[in-house]
Amino acid sequence: MSKSNTAKVKEVAEHEVQRVREIAEEGARSGAYLYPLKGIYYFASHKDLYKPLLSKLAPTLGLGAGITVFMFLFTYLPQLAVMFFTSGPLAAITAALLVLSESSTLTMVLSRALLIEDSLIDTFDGTLIGKGQTMLVEKDRQVKSGAAGDAIGRLGKLMTKPFQKFTPTAIVRYFMYLPLNFIPVIGTVAFVALQGRKNGPSAHSRYFQLKGMNASQKEKFVEERKGAYTSFGVAATLLEMIPIAGIFMAYTNTCGAALWAADLEQNAGTAPALREQAKKAA
Repeated sequence: MSKSNTAKVKEVAEHEVQRVREIAEEGARSGAYLYPLKGIYYFASHKDLYKPLLSKLAPTLGLGAGITVFMFLFTYLPQLAVMFFTSGPLAAITAALLVLSESSTLTMVLSRALLIEDSLIDTFDGTLIGKGQTMLVEKDRQVKSGAAGDAIGRLGKLMTKPFQKFTPTAIVRYFMYLPLNFIPVIGTVAFVALQGRKNGPSAHSRYFQLKGMNASQKEKFVEERKGAYTSFGVAATLLEMIPIAGIFMAYTNTCGAALWAADLEQNAGTAPALREQAKKAA
């Protein structure tokens, strides 16, 4: 490789490292990575939000058990063989943990597409109602009056179709990134970061729908908050990768995403008021 090409490669690498650093710093400043944790607390303290989860718990656990058995039968030994070269004597444990993580992720991808999509919408909308964002939810579904203390009980019929449809894209992308896990530490970090970059904006798909955003508006909105969405996605991805608990984390992450959306709405409403006060003061 010539010196000029080497210099170009070095320049591109330095630029990429700088871009990643900026996104990480933006994400850290935003505090968005805390919302998945806030979602756990809020979900646990609001029993009415349990209803959507409980309605889908049995079939989702059954799907997860089937996927886990299948993965151990057909993927454990091949991955164990590879892990012997990267993890040495810890290969058996590392391979088992990797299979469990893979099973959890695949369960999430398939269950979201086939089983729990409508219940996640209910969880998101119910959380918004609980945070006083009833008018936002009413843009796309009927909301019943009364039912104090039961946000889920107030949810009526949806006015539009669900915001997501099953496509193999998520599964294909997952298997494209999967080999990164064979690279100790750095590979796993890269895998989670790539998944998080995609999962962050996806967590607000319902919010974008309620706001009536088109594709270009969503892209601009996410681009302006790239670090925040990536940090949220990384935190949410890590939680959903926890074996067995992943299904519960899907609902708490959805709750956390709705809490973030509620704060965005509140801040958007506060900003114009502050500007008006500033004008009057001037």
